[in-house]
Amino acid sequence: MSVPYILVVFASETGSTKNLAHSISRGINACAGIEARVRTVPSVNDLIDATEAQDVPYASVEDLENCCGLAIGSPTHFGNMASGLQYWIEKTSSLWFSGALVNKPVGVFTSSASLHGGQETTLMNMLTPLMHQGLLIVGVPYTSRSLLHTQRGGTPYGASHVAGEGGGDAELTEDEHKIAVDQGKRLAQIALAMQALEV
Repeated sequence: MSVPYILVVFASETGSTKNLAHSISRGINACAGIEARVRTVPSVNDLIDATEAQDVPYASVEDLENCCGLAIGSPTHFGNMASGLQYWIEKTSSLWFSGALVNKPVGVFTSSASLHGGQETTLMNMLTPLMHQGLLIVGVPYTSRSLLHTQRGGTPYGASHVAGEGGGDAELTEDEHKIAVDQGKRLAQIALAMQALEV
């Protein structure tokens, strides 16, 4: 029997959101009996020729259908997700029709160049289509102590990173990393609990 997995899907341009995805994956992989499956999506410019990303495979609808939970992340684009990620989500109508994602936990994450660059709006906008799919929203509670200390990214709505002007600083701060790891652990724990309930 295959190990259940949480699908971690991200769009990234400068590496910030990718780094968050890997920190979330570390949290997932710290839990026994479940693993992270990290995938990306092509940018709109790459959609015509998209077959395989440089170092992370592209996400498929099948990856999403068979996961037991989801973490999805994007840089902020004027308070919204990247168009490539939006396009990928729009291809999941068949899962909405079948109810394949109902009662699976989902968390969101983002990055922006500036401290007040639309992170929370982006996180909330990413949740909208996921709620239509019947996914259960998993945020970051304040038991993640780094939420109280972070000077840059990190919200109760999801992990985040502030990359600075031009998005040039993709390295997460210690607090940003810890928040992402905590979010991954919580997603994994809830996914395992939901599987045990066979909901």
